[in-house]
Amino acid sequence: MQNPKETTVTITCFIRYEIDPFGKAAFEEYARNWGQAIPRCGADLIGYYAPHEGSATTAYAAYNIENLAAYEAYRARLAADPAGKANYEFAKRERFILKEDRMFLKHVSGPHAKLVLP
Repeated sequence: MQNPKETTVTITCFIRYEIDPFGKAAFEEYARNWGQAIPRCGADLIGYYAPHEGSATTAYAAYNIENLAAYEAYRARLAADPAGKANYEFAKRERFILKEDRMFLKHVSGPHAKLVLP
C-alpha cells in the first residue's frame, strides 16, 4: 500500500470562458478539437463544457497536470503541436471566445462513497 505522504499531488486547471452567444457551435468544435491534442501534449483532459441551460455565454474546461512546471512545458508543446496550432488559429479567426480565465486548484477531498441510487 502506498504511503499517502508519497502520493503525487496533481493540480487541476479550470478555465472559464465567456463566449459569444452565437458562437456556441464554434466553441463546441473548438472543444472537440482539443480531445487528442491536450492528452498528446501531456495533460489529463477532464473535459469541456458548453452552455446548455441558463447562461448562453459561460463555458468551462478542466484538465489535470502534475505541477506548474509541467504546465509550462505542456503549454509549449501544445503551441507547437500541429493540431494545437490549428485550433488556436481557429479560435483567433472566428472570435467566439470573448474572455478566458484560468485558475489552478488542488483536490482536497476524497475518496468519496459510491453513489447509491433508489
